[in-house]
Amino acid sequence: MLKRLKIMSRRKLVKKESNSSGSGWITTYSDLMSLLLTFFILLYSMSTIDTVKFKNISESIQAVLMGVGQPAVMEGQQNDQPIPIDDEKTISDIIDSTTIKEEILVMYEKVKEYIMNEGLEANISVTVNRRGVYVDIKDTILFESGSAEIKVSGLAVLKRLEGLVNDFDNDIVIEGHTDDVPINRILYPSNWELSTARAVSVVRYLSEVEQVDPKRLSAVGYSEYRPIAPNDSVGNRAINRRVNILIIFDEESEVSNGTRGN
Repeated sequence: MLKRLKIMSRRKLVKKESNSSGSGWITTYSDLMSLLLTFFILLYSMSTIDTVKFKNISESIQAVLMGVGQPAVMEGQQNDQPIPIDDEKTISDIIDSTTIKEEILVMYEKVKEYIMNEGLEANISVTVNRRGVYVDIKDTILFESGSAEIKVSGLAVLKRLEGLVNDFDNDIVIEGHTDDVPINRILYPSNWELSTARAVSVVRYLSEVEQVDPKRLSAVGYSEYRPIAPNDSVGNRAINRRVNILIIFDEESEVSNGTRGN
């Protein structure tokens, strides 16, 4: 009987020891977490935080994790949207605030001066970006609604722009743009066909009537997907319906002297 009591006492002792040893890792784990937390707090206190970059990076990571289709923000990211120029700013001011080369801004000044001398400011605006200089023509001057046939008023404007196009040796891209109102016609099932057809009409006029070298010309249609204003009103949709004459900046040959037509 005494022997049996001793065996039972040993079993209880072993069981108690095993229970106490099983929870020992929690103490070690909590100590490790405390040390890591202290380490990161120390690193944070020694670092300098750029709040703007931190916010941009945080938003970008959040957008990726949540599946939002926005591009990540990266340092040095550049925008190819045309930039309207404030007439009160000098070229040096613009160069300081953008990545546009000075040669492109010289092109801009020549184009702006030409448009003003021809009295075309009411129907044409001039913008600029790293690709070159944009001559933006209102589509109401060039085309009837839903048509790619150039109107008489449009032919008169293009005739007056011939001198500008031939003043430069640079390549020319004609860009067609529409608003977001759907079109469903036999000739133009969508705005893709309409915007491209309008650009081609201008290219054909410049090459066939004004004798601009066809090798310099190309046409592209962007449908409604490159608006310069929100498509939320009649006025803004009218702004987005346009044809651009883009005078490409060729970095290798630089800009021509602009005296070819003189």
